[in-house]
Amino acid sequence: MKNMNNMMKQVKKMQDQMLKAQEELANKFVEGTAGGGVVKVKVSGQKKVEEIIIQPEAVDPEDVEMLQDLVLAAVNDGMAKADELASKDMGKFTGGLNLPGMF
Repeated sequence: MKNMNNMMKQVKKMQDQMLKAQEELANKFVEGTAGGGVVKVKVSGQKKVEEIIIQPEAVDPEDVEMLQDLVLAAVNDGMAKADELASKDMGKFTGGLNLPGMF
């Protein structure tokens, strides 16, 4: 029974550490870019888009679809980088296992 209590304490400690790491991800940011940097997206480690920056040269009223594609590409780039950041930060708790729904 003593081993079970120790194991439960370790699990609780690990859960607390994971929660703290997830909270810290909210204060870490990555930048997704497209079009050589004419569109930039700032994304938190919790995959929240915080800011979109569009340089004037990216705006062509005759080709709105290109701007839409650039924004989409920058957001996807930022989300992929946020996934990498979360995997790196949380991987120490999961031992490299990719556990769905963990982050």
